[in-house]
Formats: sequence, structure tokens, C-alpha cells
Amino acid sequence: MERVVFKIFPNERYIDLTLFQYGWEKCLPSHSYGPAARNHYLFHFILHGTGTLYSDDGQGQTHTFRLKKNQGFLICPGQINTYIADPEDPWEYAWVEFDGLRAREFLDAAGLNRDTPIYHSHQKELRERMRDELLSIVHNNDSSLFQIGHLYLFLDRLIQSSFNHKTIKQGKLKDFYIREAISFIEQNYAHAITVEDIASFCNLNRSYLGKLFRDELNQTPQQFLIYYRMNQATELLKFSEMTVGEVGKMVGYPNQLHFSRAFKNVFGMSPSQWRAENKLVGP
Repeated sequence: MERVVFKIFPNERYIDLTLFQYGWEKCLPSHSYGPAARNHYLFHFILHGTGTLYSDDGQGQTHTFRLKKNQGFLICPGQINTYIADPEDPWEYAWVEFDGLRAREFLDAAGLNRDTPIYHSHQKELRERMRDELLSIVHNNDSSLFQIGHLYLFLDRLIQSSFNHKTIKQGKLKDFYIREAISFIEQNYAHAITVEDIASFCNLNRSYLGKLFRDELNQTPQQFLIYYRMNQATELLKFSEMTVGEVGKMVGYPNQLHFSRAFKNVFGMSPSQWRAENKLVGP
């Protein structure tokens, strides 16, 4: 019988690392996923059993990997993959989908990328610590800070246990620019700011700022601004008694219709519906 744990992380507040989804699955024989591409980094660690990964490299060539217990595999944003459980000994794995300003840096330190997607460990104890951190993310329902904390610990254990691990490099100038842009958004999201305003604050060309965001965060500055505003809106909807129109104005949308449309595009429901499902009820 197939068994699955699947959870979605509730917000987009974290910049260096953002957790999107995570789960665990005991697959049925020959269960497959793909061919498909992901929007973020996705790492699977095999707990039991075997399976096969078909993964495209940076040149678009497909490689086949036969994988077993205690190995793992990385899927990069935009990369085409298919993976299939063995018909006789189907795999069971835990997985985590994440991204962020430093995600690629950490994965590079673990020796994992589009061309070398397979995780091999060089020490059993470190590998087991990595596995335990991954399972802590999957099986706990604690606060978002707990989950993000264990994501950092998981990546640290992944790096230390990886056969191909490298030293993490110091921050780069492009990281500084992105942090400056994000700081500007945090301070000004309630106003009618534009991507041009953000680029001007950073003394950058708009197209170059867009390239930095796409390369490092896998989204445009406009998308980041919208997601940041919507996340702030959910906090107000959940914890305050403001009307939907008042919430919209607080996050930079003086027009309630525009706010409701943007909110629904992100969360798939209107602000009123979201509040009805998530509003905290007092004692």
C-alpha cells in the first residue's frame, strides 16, 4: 500500500533559505513521476528500496542513475527529470523542496548541481544526522522558525556528509545588491513602489536587477514584491480586525479590487475566504 506525507510551508518570509514543500512517500511498485520540471530545488533521500532517475544535464542530455538506500538525488529549477520506483523493491524516500538567496551556494558546497545530481555519503554518522534533520522537517508541525532552523541544519549535514563536499565561499557582490533590494521592499512595500524604484535605490539597471533575482531567487523582483505583500496581508487577515480594503491599503493596494485579484492569484482564493479558513479564534 502506498503511504504519503505531503506538506506545504506556509509563507515566503525567509530570504537566504525558503522552504516550499516537503514530504515522505513509500511508493508502490513502478510508481513514477515525470517527465517534469520544478520551479525550485528538490532533494530526495532514499530511506529504503531502489529506483531509477532519468535526469537531464546542462546540455540537455539525459543520464540514467540506478539508486538505492542511503543515496539521494537533486532536481534543479527548470531541469527535466523522471524517476521510477523499482517494480520488485520500490523505494521509500523523504524529500524537501526549497530555494533562496544561498540555496545554490549550499548545494554547490555539497557538490550537487544539474550535472552531478547524485548524493553519496562518505561517513555513516554524518549521513544519519542529515537523514534525521530531513525527517525532523517532514514529521513535525512546529513553528515556521523550527522548520527553517532544521532546513539549515539539514543542509549543513548534507554538506558535511557529502562525498564531494567543498568549502562555502564568502558572500558575493550580487548578494549585497539583492539584500539591498529586499531591505528596500521590506521598508516600503506599503507604498506604491515599482521595480524601477527598487533598481534606482540599488543604483542598478532594471534588467540587471531582474537577472540577479532570477539567477539567485528563481523569481522576478515584481514576483518577490507581490509575494512579500501577500504574506504581510495574510498576517493582517489572521491577526487583525481590519476590513479587506484596509488590509489592501496597508500592503500597497489602495484599490480593493486589485488587492483581491492579486491575493487570489497567489493563494487561489479571495482574502475573505482565506480569513474564514485561517482566522485565529480567541479563547
